[in-house]
Amino acid sequence: MNPPLPRPLAVVHETSYRYDAPVELAHHLAYLRPRDDAGQTVEAHTLTISPQPADIQQSLDDQGNWRSTFALSAPHEALVVRACSRIVVRPRHEGLEPADGMPWEEAALRLRYQAGAPYAPEAEYAFPSPYVPLHDELRDYALLSFTPGRPVAEAAIDLMRRIHADFTYAPASTQITTPVLEAFESKRGVCQDYAHVMLGCLRALGLAARYVSGYLLTQPPPGQARLIGADASHAWLAAHCPGLAANGGWLDLDPTNDLIPAAAHVTLAYGRDYGDVTPLRGVIRGGGGHELTVQVTVMPWNEAPETLLSP
Repeated sequence: MNPPLPRPLAVVHETSYRYDAPVELAHHLAYLRPRDDAGQTVEAHTLTISPQPADIQQSLDDQGNWRSTFALSAPHEALVVRACSRIVVRPRHEGLEPADGMPWEEAALRLRYQAGAPYAPEAEYAFPSPYVPLHDELRDYALLSFTPGRPVAEAAIDLMRRIHADFTYAPASTQITTPVLEAFESKRGVCQDYAHVMLGCLRALGLAARYVSGYLLTQPPPGQARLIGADASHAWLAAHCPGLAANGGWLDLDPTNDLIPAAAHVTLAYGRDYGDVTPLRGVIRGGGGHELTVQVTVMPWNEAPETLLSP
C-alpha cells in the first residue's frame, strides 16, 4: 500500500503592536515566510501589513531564508503584521540509522582550521554566537552522551533525550535575553531555551549545529475543537552528522518534545541562534511603551475556516 500523500497545512502568524504614543518612523525586518527545501513546499504565502507600507522588499539571506523589509513613514499608533502560508511538509529523516555516520571526534576535527583543507560550509555553525556562548559546564554535560567513538547522530539523540528528561518546560520562566547558562543551571525554560542549551552543548564539543525557528502542528484534546490563534511559534535545532545521507547530513532534533521532527514541524528559518531569525523586529522613533500580542494557528488546510485564511 502506498503511503498517504502529505496534507497541506495552514500557518497563520499575526503580530500586533499597540503603542502608547504615535510612532513617527519605523523600519522592520520580518522572517515570516517558511523555507522551500527538500522537506517542505510553500504553495502559497501572503504578508499583510497595517498600516500598509509604501514598499515591501523580499529577498533571500545568505542561508536561504526568506526575509521581508518594510518602512512606515506616516505616524501610527498600532501595527499589525499577518503572515498566512499554505505548506506541504514531508518527513525529512525516514530510514534514519543513528549508528551510521562518522564518530563525533572525527566530525569535530573536520571543522577545525587546517591550512589547505577544503572549506566546510557547516563550520559556520560550530562557533559561539550572541545567544549561545561556549561554556565548560555545557561541554561536560554533553560528554555524558558523547562517549569515545560514538557516532554523532546517535550521541545527539541521546543528548536530546537527556535534556528533555532533565528540564522542565515552564512558560514565562525565562525571557529571550536569559543567558543560556542560567537556563541550563535552573533546568527550566521554553523551546528557545531548550534549543539554545543543546546548541551550546554541541558547539562546546566543536560540532556544528544550527537553530531552527518554525511551527508545530498540535492536536486538540479528544472531543474538543481546535482553537484559533492558540498555538505559538516553535524552535528546535539541527545537528550536522557527517555520513547521514538525508538532508545534507543535517539531523533535526526537538529537545522540547523529545522527538525527531517529521511532517508536523514547519521550518520557518535557520541561523546561529534566535537573534538571526527573529520573526519580527524593528527600529522605531516615538511610540513610548507598547503592548504586544502574538497569535499563531497551525492546522490542516482543509480544516481552516475561510475567516482565518482571509487577509
